[in-house]
Amino acid sequence: MLAMLAMLAILASSSGCSPAEAVVVAEPKLVEQPAQRSTNTWPPDFTRLSADLVPAARTTNPQKVLLRGATIMTAAGSTIENGDLLLVDGRIEAVSAEHLAVDDDVRVIDARGKFVTPGLIDTHSHLGVYPSPSVEGNSDGNEATDPITADIDALNGIWPQDPGFERALAGGITALQVLPGSANLVGGRAVTLELRRALSSRAMVFAGAPKGVKMACGENPKRVYGARNARPSTRMGSAAALRSAFQRARELQTVYRRHERAFNKWQDNAERKLEDRPDPPTRNYGLETLIGIMDGTLLLHVHCYRADEMVQILEIADEFDFKVRSFHHAIEAYKVRALLAERGVSVSTWADWWGFKMEANDAIVENLALLSQAGARAIVHSDSQIGIQRLNQEAAKGYHAGLAAGLELTEDDALRWITANAAWALGIHNHTGTLEPGKRADVVLWSAHPFSVYARAELVFVGGELEFDIAQNPVRPWSDFEAARDHNTEVTP
Repeated sequence: MLAMLAMLAILASSSGCSPAEAVVVAEPKLVEQPAQRSTNTWPPDFTRLSADLVPAARTTNPQKVLLRGATIMTAAGSTIENGDLLLVDGRIEAVSAEHLAVDDDVRVIDARGKFVTPGLIDTHSHLGVYPSPSVEGNSDGNEATDPITADIDALNGIWPQDPGFERALAGGITALQVLPGSANLVGGRAVTLELRRALSSRAMVFAGAPKGVKMACGENPKRVYGARNARPSTRMGSAAALRSAFQRARELQTVYRRHERAFNKWQDNAERKLEDRPDPPTRNYGLETLIGIMDGTLLLHVHCYRADEMVQILEIADEFDFKVRSFHHAIEAYKVRALLAERGVSVSTWADWWGFKMEANDAIVENLALLSQAGARAIVHSDSQIGIQRLNQEAAKGYHAGLAAGLELTEDDALRWITANAAWALGIHNHTGTLEPGKRADVVLWSAHPFSVYARAELVFVGGELEFDIAQNPVRPWSDFEAARDHNTEVTP
């Protein structure tokens, strides 16, 4: 039985977009999960479909912890040898090169000879929507029924008991973005989660994270719909369908704005009568997603491999006045790295995946390093239930490939690929991604240098709470499917 579970975990690596954008980007409007709007207000909140994105009440008890004597890699430009890191009430209280004096109620952990980093962040995951075990009944990542499915939300497909979450946590991941797959040109909304055990997906939502939207160009949509003799079956059809969708959204945006002016005029009238209140236009959740992209309240993430297609997406973005937050996969990003740096578009990619389809052929292992050198925000993502467990090693591969090519690169640069830059792409950089006072206590204690293949995450704190301890793994069961392993029950096939 245990052997079968282990095999299922290995085989369950299917993700929605694995092997098979135009001015400087403005800071996103961080959505702090506002209270439900009154029915007497307008416009609707484009950043969510309903109140189901408000995190459910959760009992938290962050410890007061001092990690003493570690090498602290801050991802903020400095590394502190033999330093102290103090966590209080879920926040980073102090980062010090000197030993800190603390009260008796602070748990002191001897971290001498070990390394501390911010919690790792994966910008591209399908955990929960393609969970283990990988069976038809659990496959909820692609609503492959229409090339434009902007009205769907990955949050509604996430199974919070996916054992993959626990394995990601054991690899030092503290936050990740779960996206729909890449069958469709517009796959729907994406959601950023923090890795805490919960009974519902909304209880895992990273509070304060703006919502994302997944789009895809290239081979995947044209393969899926071309096989059905439907549009889009070519890249021409894909571009046309995107323009048509954004044009409809622009027209609805005009209707919404017109109604908003009329509503505000009525509301400002001291002698207003209820019967004179203007009737609101008909809601369209899918087009509201595209309006959210154009308004900048939703962050756009585009699955796109080829350099020429990234430029085409940026042209469409110019046409409809929206921004691309990150190109994903983007193995040819090195060809347009100066443009991406100028436009403020981040790149979420792999260290060395290539060759699994035509658009993945022109990859080079120096992609990440060249992007960094050009001033673009390079990011290592996983798009894999396996790769997410060792994102630190993936960053190390990209780092050493850059050094071997003679490019100027620091360990801090490479660490930011899986921390600070990833946080920026998800709009949570004001909350996490670096080890600085005031930031969330998303922290990993490593047994060795995190770029070593021998390094293991020993302690993982999420918002100041110890969610993973290698000495008592697991701290508590995550999934019913692995209860036998958690209780050390001897099971024979």
